[in-house]
Amino acid sequence: MKLVVAVVHNEDAKALIDALLKSEYRATWLHSSGGFLKQANATVLVGAEEAQVEEILGIVRANCHSRTQTMSPIPPIMEPGEFFLPYPIEVEVGGAVVFVLPVDRFERI
Repeated sequence: MKLVVAVVHNEDAKALIDALLKSEYRATWLHSSGGFLKQANATVLVGAEEAQVEEILGIVRANCHSRTQTMSPIPPIMEPGEFFLPYPIEVEVGGAVVFVLPVDRFERI
């Protein structure tokens, strides 16, 4: 058994869960946050046999895409009288970070 842990962008989570369920994989969706922008994301857990891992990774690849987002960086602390407006920058968000972990024991109760 393996545990597939996919940390995905919130906008991709519903499509990923729907695709996993359509392929008859049970999945658990946990709300999480973190990363560079400290934005909300989703952690999706899927327990599977080792032979199913590549198919699950394919579903993640098909449903989780990176995108660019424009943001204004937080200006550094300034001295009184100084004035600085940072320019908006584009950053890449989304996609997925996937961990595949071995499972020593699995029980459905």
